[in-house]
Amino acid sequence: MTELLTAAQMRAIEKAAIDAGDVTGLALMERAGQGVVEAILAAWPAAEGGQPRAVILCGPGNNGGDGFVVARLLRARGWTVELFLYGVAENLPPDARVNCQRWAAMGDTRALAAFDAADVTRRSGHERPVTLIVDALFGTGLTRPIDSRLAEMMAKLSDMQPGERPVIVAVDVPSGLCADSGRILGAAMPADLVVTFHSPKIGHYLAEGAGAGAALMVKDIGVEARAPQPSDIVHLVSADPARLGRDLDKGRRRDGGMAPHKYAHGHALIVSGDHGRAGAARLAARGALRIGAGLVTVASPPGAMAENAARLDAIMLREMAEAAGLRQVLEDPRINALCLGPGMGTDTAQADLVAATLATGRRTVLDADALTLLSCHPALWSGLHGGCILTPHAGEFARLFPDIAEKLAAPATSGPAYSKVDATRAAAARAGCVVLFKGPDTVIADPLGRAALNTALRDRAAPWLATAGSGDVLAGFITGLLARGFDPFAAACTGAWLHVSCGRAFGPGLIAEDLPEMLPRVLADLLAG
Repeated sequence: MTELLTAAQMRAIEKAAIDAGDVTGLALMERAGQGVVEAILAAWPAAEGGQPRAVILCGPGNNGGDGFVVARLLRARGWTVELFLYGVAENLPPDARVNCQRWAAMGDTRALAAFDAADVTRRSGHERPVTLIVDALFGTGLTRPIDSRLAEMMAKLSDMQPGERPVIVAVDVPSGLCADSGRILGAAMPADLVVTFHSPKIGHYLAEGAGAGAALMVKDIGVEARAPQPSDIVHLVSADPARLGRDLDKGRRRDGGMAPHKYAHGHALIVSGDHGRAGAARLAARGALRIGAGLVTVASPPGAMAENAARLDAIMLREMAEAAGLRQVLEDPRINALCLGPGMGTDTAQADLVAATLATGRRTVLDADALTLLSCHPALWSGLHGGCILTPHAGEFARLFPDIAEKLAAPATSGPAYSKVDATRAAAARAGCVVLFKGPDTVIADPLGRAALNTALRDRAAPWLATAGSGDVLAGFITGLLARGFDPFAAACTGAWLHVSCGRAFGPGLIAEDLPEMLPRVLADLLAG
């Protein structure tokens, strides 16, 4: 999985490389500036045709130093370059000041106050309109809200349509964005491309940092991750075909033959709602079966038996009359994973079903109505255990963890701002189990602080997943993986990744029923590659 770093973690990596004598700060700045120019030319190879004109906006720190390097390199390629500095050159950090002086041999440095955002689309004398704006104002180091003058400039640029204004490239993160949370500190620059270094930052994939629509490019600057890595590094969920293949193969015999019977691949139980509400459980059951659970059973109230029997074939069906009936079903020791919530209902009788399930200590996904029951019945919390997975969307999360949600929703006034990762970690620690906080920026965390982020944005965008029943299928995927023997954190991460992959494989027009049917294709393509 790709590591997503905080600003502090990235600084520690760079400092370790400098302290070890592997590289100087000036060399890192030069590599960063070169990486930005390479990214610009790779994204817009035609930009150098004609008479390209760039505006470089430099800030008072080392991000501004990167901007001076970009200005020098573009000028050397024949670009017309104008550079504006926020702050005073004499107050720049040492390496940035050196690059400011190097730029001075090639062009002028003007005060940022002289930059008029409205001028970028107009001709300036005989010159062409501005082709490119490079945002090297603050990068990952911003800890305070943008001041009103800068906010006004950013607003003018944001109000322009992308086709009307110049291309905007941000160095590390768009200025005004918290690199650790993706949240805006007062105001933020728009961006078409974000160029960052060594590894992506957490804020690139969360909140406004994920939703801005800018492309993201990571450039290597030749540093090793040799600084001691804290245990709380966040990973971007991705597929490891070899590992996934091994994990999905756990039910085979050691001699390489096929597993002797279906129970070697686990037995998942999905608790159904009553008549008219049972479709959600059937979607979850289909997901669990497709992802490889050897056997899937739907536990159905008597009133939904006929409906479920008419719609289920490979999926088994057991009648369940309230909590006593569920306890009887759970006497089968081969049932090793459960899913409660999809379409289940929120009456007191359903709360008893949750309590009966938690009392068994078996691995359990609590989704949808089960989360509502958990928020309404405090006594249920004592039954949560390390084998549970909670899968709330934002509204459910706010009902389960109102104080944490309130902290997350509060305006970001300083950086590092409180993030969705922070909130999910806090929720998992409180619940004592894995929490999967849904959204385009889904965060998964366990009680020990381990966290991962599954994105459905940029090159993984799948907006058509926002359809009725999609979350029920996700719950089924995760339950099926629990039945297969995945630990809860791995099941949540893998299920979320495959869920997005199935949505992308189908494309527009997707309905929830399509997701399980896309899984064989997704797995075949993944394992073949």
